[in-house]
Amino acid sequence: MEMTDVLIIGSGIAALQLATSLSPDQNVKILTKSTIKNANSYLAQGGIAAAIGFRDDPSKHFVDTLEAGRFHNHEESVREILNEAPVLIGDIAEVFDKDPNGNILLGLEGAHSEKRIVHAGGDETGKNVIEYLISNLTENVKIEENVFAYELLMDQKRCIGVKAKTQDGTIRYYYGNYVVLATGGCGQVYSFTSNAPTVTGDGIAMAYLAGAEIVDMEFVQFHPTLLYKDGETKGLISEAVRGEGAVLVTEDGVPIMEGVHPLKDLAPRHIVSQTIFDYIQKGYEVYLDIRQINHFETRFPSITANCHKNGINLAEGRIPVVPGSHFLMGGIKTDVIGRTSVDGLFAIGEAACTGLHGANRLASNSLLEGLYQGKKLAQWLNSNPRKSTIGGLPKSLYPLQTKKTKIPDIQVLKDWMMKRVGIVRSKELLEQQKHWLDQFHLMDLIDLDAYSIQDLNKIFMYMTASLITEAALSRTESRGGHYRSDFPYEDENWRKKIIIQKRKEEVALKHEHIETALVN
Repeated sequence: MEMTDVLIIGSGIAALQLATSLSPDQNVKILTKSTIKNANSYLAQGGIAAAIGFRDDPSKHFVDTLEAGRFHNHEESVREILNEAPVLIGDIAEVFDKDPNGNILLGLEGAHSEKRIVHAGGDETGKNVIEYLISNLTENVKIEENVFAYELLMDQKRCIGVKAKTQDGTIRYYYGNYVVLATGGCGQVYSFTSNAPTVTGDGIAMAYLAGAEIVDMEFVQFHPTLLYKDGETKGLISEAVRGEGAVLVTEDGVPIMEGVHPLKDLAPRHIVSQTIFDYIQKGYEVYLDIRQINHFETRFPSITANCHKNGINLAEGRIPVVPGSHFLMGGIKTDVIGRTSVDGLFAIGEAACTGLHGANRLASNSLLEGLYQGKKLAQWLNSNPRKSTIGGLPKSLYPLQTKKTKIPDIQVLKDWMMKRVGIVRSKELLEQQKHWLDQFHLMDLIDLDAYSIQDLNKIFMYMTASLITEAALSRTESRGGHYRSDFPYEDENWRKKIIIQKRKEEVALKHEHIETALVN
């Protein structure tokens, strides 16, 4: 039986930052359901937010983050992470784009009061940062690709590892003194999404099944601008495009954000997404007018390539867009370094909910959170080595006779989630979705061993969709990424409440003190 000091599930920026920051004497294993680069982090275009500009300060970044998060944020987490941001950027400064004098270039994105978005390769920030981190992995880090983790192993109340399947259906047992979920969010439960195909909520579902607390699942961010062609989304059009001057217009050239918000096209994402959604519901097509951006193809090479690939003629100066699921503000409840409510289990990155993002993530704060948690958790683990006393546990099982799930094709789930639990929600739609999901009784599943990888992935998507739907039905207000047409306004009574979901317990409302005073 192999015991790993630190067992990491996932391969995004949080996972790789953790792996590269752990001391060389730590035995580390990374398991990834696909390949090491097939993750949301690798696709990230815009950049990383940090207050490093001459006129900027973390206190300004703090104010912007709370405003975007509609003051649902955990203020202590926000302060800790944003104050550390300039140091985190300095740690990997060689990655980022610079001017001729060697100064890091800064971009502007929605709801930021200053230019503070560092980027790499124009619009290939995630790719460049991930490849940098991979290049810095040391021999103590072992990577196993195409291994699907599906069940957390528990010894009494402590997490000691995961059960996983290889491509041929063999069940493998992996043990760790510390187990870290870095599996990302769940964007693929929606039909329109910017997320990588692997981002299906499995880490959140595994944690839920193991008894960990799940929080803020109603807060799903819908990115306003996904490339839209032939009825399908074809990838993200970064908010940095609007930061450089692009304007959202109808097919007749009417700017749709005029008079909606003082920041117009750079308003917080939920406002822009809801505005585009309203126009689409009324039968309009919406475009990004990019004619004001000089040297677009140089500034945004990956977006340019994607547009060309999908037959968009950029010479016409318009890119067709729709909103789609982009980021989950909720997830597995943790502190800032990733400790969950289950002993021995940690969660970092988008799978975790530290309270940084509140009800709506401020643009480019996500990669920042991954860098922060990876570094800080590594420091904690380096200072708290643990030797396991468990033994005699199995290593692997031969493939079992496969069971089949009796649930609809995953595309049905994605379509219903978009229509009923999407950008605009209501009690009627949410109850319809909850009733539809409840009939499959997936939240009561105990034995998962006999299901194929494909069906396990489907089961986890349905579980995650149920958590989102139930939380959205419980929050009877609109706040950030959660908008209900039957409760269209923020309710001060809800501002200090979080919805915690835990297996075998009813959804509970927990009061949490959230300061309303901003930094002086």
